[in-house]
Amino acid sequence: MTTHEPDIAVVGAGTAGCYAAATAANAGLDVVVVERKSAEEAGHIACGDALKGADAFPEAIPKSEIEPAFTNTGVTHGRFEIPSEDTVLEIPVPGELAVIDRWEYGRRIIDGAERRGVDFHYDTVVQDVTQTDDGRVTGIRGKRDGEVVEYDADVTIDAAGALSILQDNADLDAATFDTNVSYTQFCSAYREVVEVPEPVEWTDALVFKPTRTAAGYVWYFPRTDTEINAGLGFQMTEEPMKLVEDLKQDLRDRPEFEGATVKDKLGAALPTRRPYDSAVAPGFMAVGDAAGHVNPTTGGGIAGAAYAGKYAAEQAAKAIDAGDASEEMLWRYNERVMDHFGARYAALDVYNILATAVDVDDLMGLLASLPGEKLAEALYSGTTSMGPRLAARVARDSYGYWSQIWDFYKAKRAADDLLSHYQRYPSRPSALGAWQDRRDDLLDRVYDVTGADPKY
Repeated sequence: MTTHEPDIAVVGAGTAGCYAAATAANAGLDVVVVERKSAEEAGHIACGDALKGADAFPEAIPKSEIEPAFTNTGVTHGRFEIPSEDTVLEIPVPGELAVIDRWEYGRRIIDGAERRGVDFHYDTVVQDVTQTDDGRVTGIRGKRDGEVVEYDADVTIDAAGALSILQDNADLDAATFDTNVSYTQFCSAYREVVEVPEPVEWTDALVFKPTRTAAGYVWYFPRTDTEINAGLGFQMTEEPMKLVEDLKQDLRDRPEFEGATVKDKLGAALPTRRPYDSAVAPGFMAVGDAAGHVNPTTGGGIAGAAYAGKYAAEQAAKAIDAGDASEEMLWRYNERVMDHFGARYAALDVYNILATAVDVDDLMGLLASLPGEKLAEALYSGTTSMGPRLAARVARDSYGYWSQIWDFYKAKRAADDLLSHYQRYPSRPSALGAWQDRRDDLLDRVYDVTGADPKY
């Protein structure tokens, strides 16, 4: 057995893991990233390739070092196709948006972390978490080339992605760490990178289309005018879809994909749930998909994962310097995530919950009646508002869907209340229980107004 003793062990070489590792290395710490894939395959991750917030990345690996992976920076809006209403809804997307080559991006963030002194251990499958008798995480154990390898670390950062095995194997019952996690809170997704013979007409848009269930959608994201990331996903509360066949059928129905060739294909699970209430335990932190750091209405999570990695590493560095990796010492990481994007994502989860309880045709009719700019606010900021004149126009255009409009309005009010509560996230672990009780009361109202089954 081989044993390594880094200051920080990071599991997973994705966005959150690389930014956490690079941030810690810049602070002078000894960091190892443990990755199950080979050096050649690392960075190859199933992703829609759309990157919102492309203008701002943490300084540990600045935008200039990853920008060559940006293949389309001319995207300005979402194009929501609604076949049941025979209409297309144009939705402006606030902030800078880009479509990227995810594998090239993955290579570049790994290179960026290596340049800052991070050591990558590839072909290493993590199998267990090591802990003391009182529950403090002291590292991880895995296998590489058939040999057992251990990493004894002051802090372990879980960047292993959705439904992480580390959280399955660690005993976190005595910690504040969120264990209220179920596969039904996740989405199953599949995507192909497709080369089409002629340029598509919608290179400036992210194209969305509903699946046959309300809690899913098909996407077409143009990497270039002829290279398209095409995929689909569904909430795991719903009847399972035949992802590969359903995507092929939709591609066959679109004339622009006639004669297309598939260059790459990959599937994955991703969190479409609220961020973890707490992503820390003694000696342990979770980041990115492993902590639910994804917009639950769109599945977007690259920028949030980068900042989660930064915040986790900065707090871990302070803990190591103080010789104290307790929950109390690591807690500030939770606060910074909630302040930056976590509260907003939690409010957006209300609309994900609403989608599971609404008939797909009614939902599409509702979306078709809403102004695109207001829908964009709801999808990206977690809240929106309308003046009386605009409300009157919506009422006129949405005749036949007023009951759904009323449900949407009630859900919007519930989302606003939930956002306000998350903006009062506690500053210490001991206050989390009371905060959760009040949050759960607010969430009960969400279930009441949407008619949805409880998600948590």
